[in-house]
Amino acid sequence: MAAVTHFTIEKEDCKGAQAVKKLPLRQFAPLLIAMVGLPGRGKSLLARRLSRYLNYTGDNTKVLDISDYRRKHMEKYASHEMFRADNLPAWRLRQQSFREALEDAADWLQKPGHHVAILDGPNVSRSQRQEIYDLVYGQLGFRIMFIECVCEDPTILERNFKDILQYSADYCGMATEQALTDLTYKMAHYKAQYESPSLGSHWELPCPMVKLLDGGYGGIVAHGVTGTKESKILAYISVPKPSQQVIYFSRHGESEFNLIGRIGGDAPLSPRGRVYSQALAKHVHALNLPALQVWTSTLQRTKATAANIQAPQLHLHELDEIYSGDCESLTYEELQERFPRELALRDHEKLKYRYPQGESYVDVMQRLVPVLTQLECETNVLTVSHQAVLRCILGYFLETPFDEIPYFHVPLHTIIKVTLKGYNYTMETVKMPIECVDTNRAKPTNCSVNRSSEDALLTVPAHLDSLSNLNTLTPCT
Repeated sequence: MAAVTHFTIEKEDCKGAQAVKKLPLRQFAPLLIAMVGLPGRGKSLLARRLSRYLNYTGDNTKVLDISDYRRKHMEKYASHEMFRADNLPAWRLRQQSFREALEDAADWLQKPGHHVAILDGPNVSRSQRQEIYDLVYGQLGFRIMFIECVCEDPTILERNFKDILQYSADYCGMATEQALTDLTYKMAHYKAQYESPSLGSHWELPCPMVKLLDGGYGGIVAHGVTGTKESKILAYISVPKPSQQVIYFSRHGESEFNLIGRIGGDAPLSPRGRVYSQALAKHVHALNLPALQVWTSTLQRTKATAANIQAPQLHLHELDEIYSGDCESLTYEELQERFPRELALRDHEKLKYRYPQGESYVDVMQRLVPVLTQLECETNVLTVSHQAVLRCILGYFLETPFDEIPYFHVPLHTIIKVTLKGYNYTMETVKMPIECVDTNRAKPTNCSVNRSSEDALLTVPAHLDSLSNLNTLTPCT
């Protein structure tokens, strides 16, 4: 059995001798992550990315931004003067905001099912970090991890400052030159007060500490990192991620199975799907994206959709459509006839339902994690995949509630652009002028296992009875 590492704190006893106090086992205790660093070093972007990743992978996480608490006590941000060390009224307000955020983080962690809280703020003084440690570790017995963001790269700093000026609530409505001057003075005030944590044997507190240099592009230094969550977090933040990012998505072109309402399978494209393949390539080439990559599933309909695009291509099993097992290649009508109970159970809880010998949406989400973490490190990638898979991917970037992911509308013959703006991703769509069937099936009102076939099939999209009816389709445009 592997040895369990315990942190120790040396304290003087009443006789002046050094005594060692063993801390209690707390491998399964909640975790507080405290960000450390000057403004404009990427703390907030990292905090929100980390929260998105942890929530998606099963660790219920919340970000508590100290600046949001400070803004609650102010009608409107006035100027950098409030960050001066000798401005005592403003200092007291900032201290109050810090403590309110910390206490709310502690309260949140004490509730069942809450795993990680991220305290987002500069936390520039040793006394603040000691206060965090004393409450979270000393009083509550929870785990704690500090992440310091250090950045000296002028290109990264300039980009980060532009994002602050564009997206920070403090500078909303302020003239650009005035905001830039104010931010410059604010930075100087923080630098004057900053007490950087030291690492190695001189780290100020006996708990995990990570120093991220230049957004990860300059490397990472870690001290005392133990535990599964802490190791998972260290692995995630160790890979540099761009602060400006655009990624593209598309379902495959309409397939022959789409036309006749069959799920899954490995069908070829329909005639209209082949036209979409050409239109997609023309549209993508016109964007003239530098270093474009194309990622597809291993199924023929995604490969054929991307075949005309002149760019390096990867074909990944992780991007294959949800596998429906014993129900593969059936229509909803056939599902209702052969497996009415299974269809009802799926309609009742689509997220967690697993097809017999197949997959659930949760299974798909889990197998996509390596792809998602790599996508966060890329820009100008076009991913051509499938309805369920793209629901999960877009649900990740847009932080869609899990129960809504299986109903996220991802239509055929539509190009989706996802852009990182500030701390969040936004989505735009371009519907190509090529007719196609609608494959989106809304959740039926009646999900009972005893429902009638009519109720079960009420929301099934219209489709052809067979491919022999192709001549009834709207011509390609």
